[in-house]
Amino acid sequence: MEKIQSLISHNGVVIFTKSTCCLCYAVTVLFQELRVNPIVYEIDQDPEGREMEKALLKKGCSSPVPAVFIGGKLVGSTNEVMSLHLSGSLIPLLKPYQLLS
Repeated sequence: MEKIQSLISHNGVVIFTKSTCCLCYAVTVLFQELRVNPIVYEIDQDPEGREMEKALLKKGCSSPVPAVFIGGKLVGSTNEVMSLHLSGSLIPLLKPYQLLS
């Protein structure tokens, strides 16, 4: 879907979420605590949200939300993001997108 591709190719960190998803919120807060200001796109607020969900699944997301893209590449959902964070591999991926303190 063109909308998804445009968002992930023009922004360093994009998280596709739903406004009622607590795991989406947790991932978004984690990124903010790591000094990254991601583009958070709530697909349930978009009239094409259902199509976006299907497109995210086709891109390889294990779950349609949260779907995290860093540098245009799919990182995954909550499990993958938390695994990367716990192993120390998430911060190096985010380094180019961290805000200066």
